[in-house]
Amino acid sequence: MQFSVLAESGSRWRNMDSHGEMGLLGENFDLGIIGRMRDDGYESRSGSDNLEGASGDDQDAGDDQPRKKKKYHRHTPNQIQELEAFFKECPHPDEKQRLELSKRLGLETKQVKFWFQNRRTQMKTQLERHENIILRQENDKLQAENNMMKDAMATPMCNQCGGPAIPGQISFEEHQLRIENARLKDELNRICALANKFLGRPLSSLATPIPLPSSTSSLELAVGRNGMGGLNVVGAPLPMGLELGDGISSAGPMIPMMKHTMGMNVMGTEIPFERSMLIDLALAAMDEFIKMAQANGPLWIKSTNGGKETLNYEEYMRTFPSCIGPKPSNYVSEATRDSSVVIINSLALVETLMDANRWTEMFPCLVARASTIEMISTGIGGTRNGALQVINAELQVLSPLVPLRPLKFLRFCKQHADGVWAVVDVSVDINRDATNANSYFHCRRLPSGCLVQDMPDGYSKVTWIEHSEYDDSGVHQMFRSYLICGMGFGAQRWLATLQRQCECLAILTSPSISNENQLAMSPSGKRSMLKLAQRMVDNFCAGVTASTVRKWDKLCVGTVGEDVRVMTRKSMDDPGEPPGIILSAATSVWIPVSQKRLFEFLRDERFRSDWDILSNGGPMQEMVHITKCQRHGNHVSLLRASTIGTNDSSMLILQETWNDASGSMVVYAPVDRASINVVMHGGDSAYVALLPSGFAILPDGSSQPNYCSGPSVKGEASNGEGGGGGCLLSVGFQILVNSLPTAKLTVESVETVNNLISCTIQKIKAALNV
Repeated sequence: MQFSVLAESGSRWRNMDSHGEMGLLGENFDLGIIGRMRDDGYESRSGSDNLEGASGDDQDAGDDQPRKKKKYHRHTPNQIQELEAFFKECPHPDEKQRLELSKRLGLETKQVKFWFQNRRTQMKTQLERHENIILRQENDKLQAENNMMKDAMATPMCNQCGGPAIPGQISFEEHQLRIENARLKDELNRICALANKFLGRPLSSLATPIPLPSSTSSLELAVGRNGMGGLNVVGAPLPMGLELGDGISSAGPMIPMMKHTMGMNVMGTEIPFERSMLIDLALAAMDEFIKMAQANGPLWIKSTNGGKETLNYEEYMRTFPSCIGPKPSNYVSEATRDSSVVIINSLALVETLMDANRWTEMFPCLVARASTIEMISTGIGGTRNGALQVINAELQVLSPLVPLRPLKFLRFCKQHADGVWAVVDVSVDINRDATNANSYFHCRRLPSGCLVQDMPDGYSKVTWIEHSEYDDSGVHQMFRSYLICGMGFGAQRWLATLQRQCECLAILTSPSISNENQLAMSPSGKRSMLKLAQRMVDNFCAGVTASTVRKWDKLCVGTVGEDVRVMTRKSMDDPGEPPGIILSAATSVWIPVSQKRLFEFLRDERFRSDWDILSNGGPMQEMVHITKCQRHGNHVSLLRASTIGTNDSSMLILQETWNDASGSMVVYAPVDRASINVVMHGGDSAYVALLPSGFAILPDGSSQPNYCSGPSVKGEASNGEGGGGGCLLSVGFQILVNSLPTAKLTVESVETVNNLISCTIQKIKAALNV
């Protein structure tokens, strides 16, 4: 005899809403379906509860026997932890292993047996629920289309004359059936293709729903209903948006990602359970992101002058359960939101964001490196709708005093309407070794991303949200207000960079590029020069932030200050660098002048001799000028010292400068005249050896409140040309100290580059009278 709870659950299973938690796999995903399924979810006991002294067979006793009130035994958190750890290694323990577990945990062997049985049923039920939801969703869609076609075919019209159509030699009903049959075959093929893509196997038949387990006891069904699906969560959420029942999680604040095969066997196919976890997390992150992007009122607080929006954390905690677990006690939060009109359409921006390489190129000074490590879904119908991937990335602030932010996150793309797309990121990087506190990651990204809406003339409105939590103990005191203000990794910086890069692309792809160069160059020559300049900027950023793009060895020398980071590496087979021992040194200082004034001083070739030893004491002359942006100061140029004759030296200086609301940059590198001539004629720039140096100028969070609470980045509303206050100047040099890679680095070389930085900063301050 089956318990009434089984009948009730079967009824609820059949009457569930046709939408489902796997909206990621369909074309009409309803963002509110997760909440509805949680509200309509099954009511059950926790998987950690057991009927004491009762098994599934005991519960099928005859009706003539009096029914005893069963006692429940709730496992302790320690018992659950031990059972979960053993289950990950061996889901099917034998009798000897169950006996050992029962002795160690103080449980009866049948309690251990029932727990493992319930745990396996839990995972199986979850996958069955996923597949049934897909089938019901597609079945309802086919039925709706069928009804629509019947209504249309009831009164057929001739496409040529507009009058009633006359069927041919076959009956009208047979004509209808043939059309419907062909359409249903196409729909069936499409559904099979979707099943093969998302479930990792073909489905031989989609007409018959997967039957519910008829012999499952009420105890087993309770575990299956309140398990790893994240649909009926109670208590403190786990970092992956999942829960094990009664708020009990595995050891530590995070559960390890199940990289090993911990699968479920459904219809003869083993499917990793990790994919289901990632899909649940992506859906929850998208739901939270959309609500935060569209929310007004108490969730976001605007400054008094209508500028930057800040997150009301009390309201946020009441509105959204954390999908990746509670914030560690030593972490600080930063959350910003901003919007801007950008000269790029939604499809082009979505394609850029969903390609890790193109994403890095679009945000070169923000993203140090990025790579896609797992492609869960490429999208539906040849589009990025429903695309889901796992990305490894490093985010950077151009200063050696701000640590890199290594992240591993899900990136999920969803089309919500015609011309409206959303791309959301959420961290999945977790502590692999809970016993080692030093291995705990120092930054995590809560649901963040952008909402893109098409506008006329190729523009789009972009709403960007950045929400992260991090350990600020490694951040220098000079940059803490800068980061908390949201200027380091906040929405304003992402949007300012995106706006500048899109304007550059629009100008460079236009038929006529405004140039002021004295040497005529072909379009291919301009492209080669811009590509070389981009490589120079990328190498400069990697040297300042110590990105893992290149392998650097940090040096500790007693004469070098704590705020100066000195690193070295050997260059041997890289055609883009001179062979030998390369030394990199970088530091950051506060300068009591505005960002605009310092940028104009450093980029002006007339004042070059005030600080640059390469100028040989004289002004520089600009030979080539390639404009990259309409804003003042965004260009690539080729300089030469006017005091040096053509017979004296073959050295020129390649320089790129840019300026926007997020900061300014002046990067330069000496280049060989013969090599640069090849590049200007369209040759390959990869073989030009260069070592970049330069400056990154960042706004000061504590002394420039206009940036923190000023207008959003819209058009020319904010272009980084604020008035007073100070700014943060990062200086970086890369020099070749020995042309032999096998040579040893000397202390004198380190002291030389340290003195070079110190002398340059002093010359800049003296020239600016500060």
